[in-house]
Amino acid sequence: MPLDLANESVSDVTETPVTMLYKWERERPDSVFLNQPRDGQTDTYTWRRVADEARRVAARLQSMSLPPSSRIAIFAKNSAEWFISDLGIMMAGHVSVPIFGSAGKNTIEYVLKHADVKLVFVGKLDNAPEQLPAIPEHYHTVSFPYEGISGSQTWQDFIDCEPMSASPEPNLGSMMTIIYTSGSTGQPKGVVHTYRSICWAAKNCLGALSVDHSDRYLSYLPLAHITERVLIELAAFYAAPQVYFVESLDTFQRDVKRCEPTLFVSVPRLWTKFQMGILAKIPQKRLNFLLSVPVLNKMIARKIRQGLGLDKARFWASGSAPLAPAVIRWFSKIGINISEGWGMTENSAYGTASVPFREDKIGTIGKAYDGVDIRLSDEGEIQVKSPCNMIEYYLEPEKTLDAMTTDGYLKTGDKGEMDSEGYIRITGRLKDIFKTEKGKYVTPAPIEAAFMENPLIEQVCVTGTNLPQPIAMLVLSESAVDQDRGDVEQSLSQTLETINAELESHQRIAHVVVLDEPWTIENGLLTPTLKVKRHVLESRYEDLIHAKFDSRIEFVDM
Repeated sequence: MPLDLANESVSDVTETPVTMLYKWERERPDSVFLNQPRDGQTDTYTWRRVADEARRVAARLQSMSLPPSSRIAIFAKNSAEWFISDLGIMMAGHVSVPIFGSAGKNTIEYVLKHADVKLVFVGKLDNAPEQLPAIPEHYHTVSFPYEGISGSQTWQDFIDCEPMSASPEPNLGSMMTIIYTSGSTGQPKGVVHTYRSICWAAKNCLGALSVDHSDRYLSYLPLAHITERVLIELAAFYAAPQVYFVESLDTFQRDVKRCEPTLFVSVPRLWTKFQMGILAKIPQKRLNFLLSVPVLNKMIARKIRQGLGLDKARFWASGSAPLAPAVIRWFSKIGINISEGWGMTENSAYGTASVPFREDKIGTIGKAYDGVDIRLSDEGEIQVKSPCNMIEYYLEPEKTLDAMTTDGYLKTGDKGEMDSEGYIRITGRLKDIFKTEKGKYVTPAPIEAAFMENPLIEQVCVTGTNLPQPIAMLVLSESAVDQDRGDVEQSLSQTLETINAELESHQRIAHVVVLDEPWTIENGLLTPTLKVKRHVLESRYEDLIHAKFDSRIEFVDM
C-alpha cells in the first residue's frame, strides 16, 4: 500500500479551521451551526454568532500580551463554548491544550506545568469541587456559563469586548495543539500537531464518510480525545453540519433524540449499555421471535432505533477499544451496522476504518484510509505513515525518536494481522504481552475478546506474569448483577471451558476472579477514554492475582 497523495480521493489541506470560519461567516451567516442545551431549552448558535464570539475571545487574548504560541488550556466537557474558545485561541496565534473533564488532580497539575499553560478555560466537569482546586491560584481562569463552575473571570465578562476585526490566518506548519494521551501506561505524553497534520485528517475524513452540511453530529465523547476532536469538531469546520451537545448524563437519551444524528460514533462500553437497555425491555428470546417474523422484523427494528434516537443515522461507528463481534452482529440485526475504526493521538485518529460496513470483516479494524500507508513489522507491530502523523512529543525528544522508525513510520505498539484485502485485525498490545512462570509468552487481548462474547461480562483483564497459568479478572454487567449467582457462575464456567478448549496449554486460564467493584475513571482503573489501566489494576489487585483459589469461578467482595 504505497503512500499515494495523488489519489483523487485524498486532498492536501490548504485551509485552517479559522479559514473555514471566515468562509461560513460570509456564506452561511444565519445557518445554525451549534445547538447547546441549557435547562431543557436549546440555545442555537449561527455561524455569525460563533464567529462574533470567537473574535471576542481572540481580541481578549491579544489584549493580555501573552507571548506568541502561548499554551491555553480548555478544561471542560463538550459545549458550544469549547468550540468557540478553540477558534479564538487559533485566531490569537496561541496553542490549545485540552484537558479531560474527568481528569484527576495529578493529571491536571502535570499538564498545566508541563505545557506551561498561561490561561485556563473551565467548563462542566465530572467533579468540579474536587477538580478545580487542582488549578493553582495564580492561574487566570475563565469559567464557562454553567452551574457550579467558577473562575477568576466569567465567560460573559471575558467576551465583553470589541471583537477582532482582522481575519488572521495561521501558518499551516505552526503548532496548533498539544493533546495529552490518556496515560494508560504511565504519565501522559503531549502529542504535538500542527495545523497541517491534524487538519489533513479532519478534511480527508469528510470524503471517506461522505459528510456535508446536511448532516447532524452529536458531540458527547470527550473533545480532549483525538477522535472527537478530529472527526467531530475539526471536521465540522470543513463540512458545516449542525452539531448538538449533551446537557448532562441524565438528559443523554433526550439529547440524542433531539439531535437525531446522521453520524453516530461511540465506544464499546456505551454500545453494550445500549444493548443491555434494550434487552431489559425486550428479553432476548422475545426479541429473537419478533425479528424472525417477516411482517414484524423491520417495524420492530425501526422502533428500537427510534427509541435510541438513532433511526436517522446512516453511519454508526465504534472505536477506542475492540467491540465484541457478537455485539456488532446483534446490532446488525436491528439495522445498526457498526463500523470499527482505529487510530491514535499520534496519527490524528486517522488510521483505518471498516467503511463501508462489511459483515464478513467483523472483528477487524478495517483497512487503511486513502493516503495512509500501513505495514506490519517483523514482530507483527502495526506501523503507519501519513501526513497526519504527529510532529513530536512535547519536550520529550527521546520518546519522539523512540516512537518513529528510521524511515518515518510511527510505531504504534499494536500487534496485528493483515488479510489479502488489507483489512487488519489487532491481536494485542506489545507491552501487554506477559511471560508466565513457565517462561511462555501470552497475548491477553484475544483471550479478553473471547470473554467479552458473554453478555454477562462488562470488563475483563487477563494477567499472569510469573504465574503458573494466566488468570482472568472481570466485572459483571449491570444485568448480571441482578441474576441468580448460580446461573451466572454456570454461564461463566461454560465460557471459560469454551475459551480454554481453543487455547494452547500455557495460555489456558486457571481461574476467573469476579470483582464486585467496577473499573471506572473515578477509581483510577480506567483512562478518560475507558481503556483499562492494566499496570494500575495489576498493582491494586496484586494479592488477589497471586492468591490460591479452590474454585474455577471465584466471587470476591471488595
